[in-house]
Amino acid sequence: MAKVLLINPSKWARGITPIWIPSHSAFLKSKNHQVKLFDATFYKNWSVDEIKFNTTNEQYKPSAYSEFIKLNENDIILDLQKCVDDFKPDIIFWSAISSHIHGEGEYVNIQYGYELINQLNTTALKITGGLQATARPAEMLKLFLKVDYFIGGESELVLCDIADNFEDVEKISQIKGISFVDRTGLGSDGNYIASDQKGKVVTNYQQQIISDLDVIPSYDYSLFEDQIFFRPYNGNVERAVDYELSRGCIYACSYCVETIIQEYYGFTEINRGVLKNAKGYLRNKSAKRVFSEIKELHENYGISLIRCQDTNFLTIDKKMLSELSELMEESNLKVKLYIETRPEGITTSNLVQLKKLKVDGVGMGIEVSDEDFRMGSLNRFASQVKIIEAFKSLREGGINRTAYNIIGLPEQTESMIIESIKFNRLLDPDNITVAFYSPYIGTPEQEKSHEMNYFNDYEYHVDGQLRSVSKSALVEKETLVFYKKYFNYFVKNGFDQLESLKIKENVE
Repeated sequence: MAKVLLINPSKWARGITPIWIPSHSAFLKSKNHQVKLFDATFYKNWSVDEIKFNTTNEQYKPSAYSEFIKLNENDIILDLQKCVDDFKPDIIFWSAISSHIHGEGEYVNIQYGYELINQLNTTALKITGGLQATARPAEMLKLFLKVDYFIGGESELVLCDIADNFEDVEKISQIKGISFVDRTGLGSDGNYIASDQKGKVVTNYQQQIISDLDVIPSYDYSLFEDQIFFRPYNGNVERAVDYELSRGCIYACSYCVETIIQEYYGFTEINRGVLKNAKGYLRNKSAKRVFSEIKELHENYGISLIRCQDTNFLTIDKKMLSELSELMEESNLKVKLYIETRPEGITTSNLVQLKKLKVDGVGMGIEVSDEDFRMGSLNRFASQVKIIEAFKSLREGGINRTAYNIIGLPEQTESMIIESIKFNRLLDPDNITVAFYSPYIGTPEQEKSHEMNYFNDYEYHVDGQLRSVSKSALVEKETLVFYKKYFNYFVKNGFDQLESLKIKENVE
């Protein structure tokens, strides 16, 4: 039996329950391993007040959220070291892939987790996973020198295999899906991967995709402290969790991290932005399993909001959704779902189904309003007409609508940002979010943006909500920050104050 310490290095100081934590804990515990969580979320000397930041720019409605949480005044490194000294873990693990991979600070978990463990005094194996480890493991071994093993792709089963054999280096070295530096049997001419470290970079063949998500036991949310469940939502404060019904996406948008996982598992044939043979890539839990988990979360943790992180909710197996909708409609559970999908998936028939599923809100990507740019540059084939129809249909169906937008994409101009604002005025969503473009390493858009000198090949501190790391001369960083701050203002009020606000913010 191994002792496994999971670290959540979130810097957002608000309620997020990263899905990889309950999924990995559930599987490890089912194999009789001990699991403990160190959560960095509410450490005052570590986190940024993301709620305040996005309430100020009108992306979030004002709420009493700050009254529901208490920040930790302790030194985070001292507390983590004490946790390690008391628990004496055999393995420390952070960052992983689940359906929760598209925002909310997940991408930088690998960096921030490393910053925490880099200062620790411990003999535990240091293991991490996630998108960077999936896209370019050899490069990550050079950047994060104290990591013993990187896991590409889905890591629940792989981490458990390592835990089963944590004292046997030879057995671990044979496990599929991992990358590491082999320092055995090297002469003086060993291959250097860094100035102070030499060895041979080994990347094993990828593990099989988890084709049946029910193989992972009921996700374990018991590790989280209670205040993590509070979350602002449309001006109220709900008890909420992040949740997944499925994994995978049939689409291959050039900027999306999903393309990294698709390539890892060999799903690379694409036609007009859609995966061929996507059946084996898109997987889901059974309806009974989903319903039982939602029921348990509601009854045991008082959860009223299920934040579904599925990449595209309406491409989940139709039979499964139909069965789940009947179970949800027949139940007396006082819960509501927030989902994400694509506009072209919204139809009259599935609006009825969404109501049965207790869906309260739907988030949909606009990204940019320029249809030719979306198709030609982003490999995203969604027409203006379908987007308009989808927002109108959801309004008529009484479901809240959130429009997702991106600024700072390669070749995106200031005039295109303004046109996106105008398009949002036309759509009149209930909520609007604006993200700085994030160059997720290994995606087609990241490689393109690096070639165009918009970004370094690997960027640290990437966070679509809090900051831009762009070096573009086409739209300067200060201008992007300006439009992030005033995007919602211009949607609501028009552009009469554009020039005066630019002067006020010292933006040319």
